[in-house]
Amino acid sequence: MLRDECREHLTQKILPFWEKLKDGTHGGFYGYVDKYLTVDRKADKGCILNSRILWTFSTAARTLKDDAYRSYADWAYDEMKRFEDPVHGGVFWRITFDGKPSDTTKHTYCQAFAIYGLAAYYRLTGNREALEKAVSLYRLIEEKFWDRNGYGEAFKADFSPESNEKLSENGVMAGRTMNTLLHVLEGYTELYRAWPDEGLRRKGEEILQCFLQTVYNREAHRLDVFFDTSLHSLLNMQSYGHDIEASWLMWDSVTALIEEKDRAPYREMCLDLARSVRRRAFTDHGLKNEWVDGETNELRIWWVQAETMLGFENAARLTGEKTWLEDLRTQWDTIRRMIVDPRPNGEWYWSVEENGEMTERPMVEEWKCPYHNGRMCLRLMETDLPV
Repeated sequence: MLRDECREHLTQKILPFWEKLKDGTHGGFYGYVDKYLTVDRKADKGCILNSRILWTFSTAARTLKDDAYRSYADWAYDEMKRFEDPVHGGVFWRITFDGKPSDTTKHTYCQAFAIYGLAAYYRLTGNREALEKAVSLYRLIEEKFWDRNGYGEAFKADFSPESNEKLSENGVMAGRTMNTLLHVLEGYTELYRAWPDEGLRRKGEEILQCFLQTVYNREAHRLDVFFDTSLHSLLNMQSYGHDIEASWLMWDSVTALIEEKDRAPYREMCLDLARSVRRRAFTDHGLKNEWVDGETNELRIWWVQAETMLGFENAARLTGEKTWLEDLRTQWDTIRRMIVDPRPNGEWYWSVEENGEMTERPMVEEWKCPYHNGRMCLRLMETDLPV
């Protein structure tokens, strides 16, 4: 059964890889491993990577009821403190290998993932300090990053705005992004499960409304990706990975934040996204990356393949249609054939070409993490669907 295969893959392949990256000298986890599995022990360490490691080991320890994983969560939690700005508040983007700030950007995306990891750690441990830090970051986002058109993106250490290179691409400089909004929602939902505050719930509902009314392009059956500060779309683009991720992640937030009687429009949106992605991008070689102005990027990227599993499982649950389960099994077989690194000390490749050839991307850096594939396993090992 898929759930048993995912449990084995998580505990025998994914988590052991990240356990070996614990930096016992300087704290935290090593920030860079190249495609040849060579560890750079003096590489900078990213807050997003550490937050995702914190979430993964916290959730694994809670779900598997295994204290061995708790020790890695504790280690990542201690490292989180070194990303904090003691003067202005919030967390920095990056620190040096020995804990000094190296990129003091305050990005909304980064704050959201810190909330995500801290809330998961609180759910595991009951550590009040972790909860207080998460709540403080939520309040900081609402005070410093929110305006009437959503959430700003990139700021300097003192919260004065700066350009958004970190979350922009394809030749545009975005004042707002679907990606940041999605992960603020994700962080807020995790925090709400730890701290069921009504004000927090209402903010999550506002974000869901923004997706439904503005970000969701109903005519094109996709989420628009990049916006100016007035929420005008900047690019004719479909990010297949983000759409399939959003199709289940938004529904997960809906079930936590929205009363059942009000869920129908969100269900329609989430299923439309999943069906659009499957029709346009799914093959027996995995899910394509993205479509921009008529050109398709055929790379098979690790996180896109993992999120496809969760999107298909969610669609199967919402519809009861057997074809989603068949495609879910096809996708899992593709991941194991093309994306999982067969080397004894490997994990998942960052990306491969359509023919399965490994690209030059590293095995670990500030974006390459155990959160997408780890979360895939953690959720699917609890599925009750017959797959």
